[in-house]
Formats: sequence, structure tokens, C-alpha cells
Amino acid sequence: MSSIRRFLLFGVLAALTLFSFVAALRGYESSMREAETLFDRQLLDLSQLVANLDEQRVSKNFRLGNNLAFQIWADGSLLAASLQAPREPMTPLAQGFDNANFGGYRWRTYTRFDEDHDHWVMVAERTDLRFLLAENVVLETVVPILLGIPVTGLIIWFIVSRGLRPLLALSTALQAKPAHDLSPLGGWENPRELRPVVSAINGLINRLGAALEREKRLSADAAHELRTPIAALKVQLHNLAQEVDSSGDTFQQLQQGVERMQHLVDQLMALYRASPEQFATSCRPLDLHALGQEVIARLYPLFEAKQQSIELAGDSALVLGERFALETLISNLLINANKYSGTGGRILMAVDAGPGGVDLLVQDDGPGIEPAEQQKIFERFYRSGRGEAVTRESGCGLGLTIVQHVADIHHASVSVGTSGFGHGAAFSVHFPPPAATIAS
Repeated sequence: MSSIRRFLLFGVLAALTLFSFVAALRGYESSMREAETLFDRQLLDLSQLVANLDEQRVSKNFRLGNNLAFQIWADGSLLAASLQAPREPMTPLAQGFDNANFGGYRWRTYTRFDEDHDHWVMVAERTDLRFLLAENVVLETVVPILLGIPVTGLIIWFIVSRGLRPLLALSTALQAKPAHDLSPLGGWENPRELRPVVSAINGLINRLGAALEREKRLSADAAHELRTPIAALKVQLHNLAQEVDSSGDTFQQLQQGVERMQHLVDQLMALYRASPEQFATSCRPLDLHALGQEVIARLYPLFEAKQQSIELAGDSALVLGERFALETLISNLLINANKYSGTGGRILMAVDAGPGGVDLLVQDDGPGIEPAEQQKIFERFYRSGRGEAVTRESGCGLGLTIVQHVADIHHASVSVGTSGFGHGAAFSVHFPPPAATIAS
């Protein structure tokens, strides 16, 4: 069951209901036996009263009530009888209790021989009215037990809710922790049942924090240490270009390899900086349209080198975000479009603000992306084969991964489809309203 509270409530209530039902059933059976004994005793007393009647003075219309009847017999003759009694013996002339049917009803009978008056006395009581009266008496004791089950359920619900309140508080505390807060939980000395849980959670948080710190330190150190030899390689390439033919294939491949290595280091650094911690401490309202203008201006030499036309559509649109991370997202989408559009291609970036948030669209007129690859392209180090037919430029397979990562920490969604140019790819990033980002 998904809810501990409901499980405890239904479990305890089911056990209580079963116990109450069994207790009520046993109580009913016991009470009915006691009532039967009591009514039989009353019938025995009634026979003694009837035995002392003067049968000569009993009229034919004599009544004891709707549920009682009697007969007095002597030497096979009916000396006296109540109005409800038949003309023949109600039961055989034998001492003791019995049951009989007459007058359309079932009767409980008692027969005794009165030695003082030398005659037989028979008394009877309707069993339906007897049981009805007995059941009314018994139900008056059983019904309160049954009616008390819902009240008991409410009390159990209250007790269970109070008992689970510390667990709910722990859940709330965990949900309220920001993504960058990996500090241990404190203030959980009581109740002691939660101490092992809190201790295990704190241990997990400490291990997770240590693992993330090692990963960040490794990425930062590796990227930083790689920059120095790459810079030295670029200097050596520049010097080598003065001595050899720089237009040769070997030199060009060597230069592209160094450029690719530098691009990989830059992307690793971008991936390290675009973190939830960075977002939590540096986010503020930013104009996505103006940010796009700045990125396009910085990357314009790339588009000019391939004689590509680039257009920025839309108007001012505010999103809540971290500046460097959003610049990285836009840069990677535009560089991706530049790489796959080919010479003389067209690229469109559009920013559209609405009540549901802000949409960023980047589309090109390149070869597009096969549907089977549209989910894979966001995986680390995955490179689509679509560019091999139009470009010799190679990538590191991290650009779109960083786009997805930046979108995630901004609570945005990324999708890819077909470009409005008729062919090519269109990447769409939907940012929620600033208020929704803060609430998340």
C-alpha cells in the first residue's frame, strides 16, 4: 500500500472490527441463551399462576395477552383455556418444555401436572414475539459496539497521524533542501525510531557530497592542466607554419586536432561551471533576446566564414537564470547550427514570450536529424552521423549534453524536430515563468 497511514489505519481498524464482530456475535449468542432461560423461567412461573386459577370462573373470552395462552386438562377433558388456545391439547401431556404450532404461530410450551388439583396445566408463549423482545434487548448492547467502530477509526487516524508527524517532517525537510545543499540533517534526536533513518540519510549525503566534490575537482583540474600544453601546442603550430607549407593536409589535420582538443577542454569547463550550485548562487532575471544578440555578435565570424545568414527574431523576454550557463546553452545551439548548415546556409534564432513561459528556437537548413537519433544526441559523447555528409568538422559530443544539462538546472525542457526551412533541425527550449522557477 502506498500510504503507511492508510495501511496502519485499515490494519488496526480491520483487526478491531473483526474482534468487535466476534465479540458481538458471541455476546449475542450468550445473551440469547440467557434471554431464553429467563423467558422459560417466566413461563414456569406462569404455569404456577394458571394452576391456581378457578377453572369454573374462566370465561371463553379470557385473554392473557397477544403472546400467551394456557389450557387446563383433567381426565381428557378441557376444563379451561385462554382465547388464543386451541380446543385440542397444545402438546402431548408430558412434563416439561416443548414447541408447538397452532393459530398460525410457533409457540414455546410448558406442561406440568398439578397434583394438588389433579389436572394438567399447559402454558405457551409465542416464539416470534419472544425472540423479537430478546433481540431488542441484546441489540441495545451490541449496536453501541458497532457504532463505536467509526469513532474508533477517527481516533486511530488521529493517533497514527500524530505518530507519523516526525516522518512527515523529515520528508518535508528533505524536499526543502536545495540541490546544492549537501549538509547533514540536524535536530533529529527524537523520536529515536527515526535516528537510524536520519543517520543513514546523512551518511548517503556525505558520500554523495564527497563523490561530487571529487568529480568537480577532477574535471576542473584536468581542464586547467590541459590548457597549458594545448596553448604550447598552438604556439608550436604557429611557429611551424612559418617553416612548412601550412596548407598541406598533414598540417591541417594536426591543427584541427589541436583545435578539437581545446574545444573539448572548453566544453568540460562549461559543464563544470553550469552546475546547480552555480545556478542557485548566481541566478537573476535575464533578457534572453538581448543575451542572444550578444552571443550572435561574438560568434558572427563563424557564420561569416561559411557565408551563412543568421536572423534573430522575437522581442525582449525575461527568464530567471545564470548568465554564463544560458550563454553556453545559446552558444552551443548556434555553433551546432553553424556546423551542420553548410556553406551559404540559413540559421534562425527566435525568442517568444507568453503567459506559459519563454520559448527559444534555433533552426537550420542542414540535413536534419533522423527520428531514431533525436533522443540519443543529448547523450554524452554521442555524435550524429548527419554532419559527415556536409562537413568535415568534428566535435567532442558534449555540446548538446551541456544544452540539456543547462536546461535541466533551469527547469526548462528541450525538444528537437524538423526545421521550418523544409529540411534541417529545429531545437526548442521552453523556460517556465520566473515565478515557477523560483517555486521549483
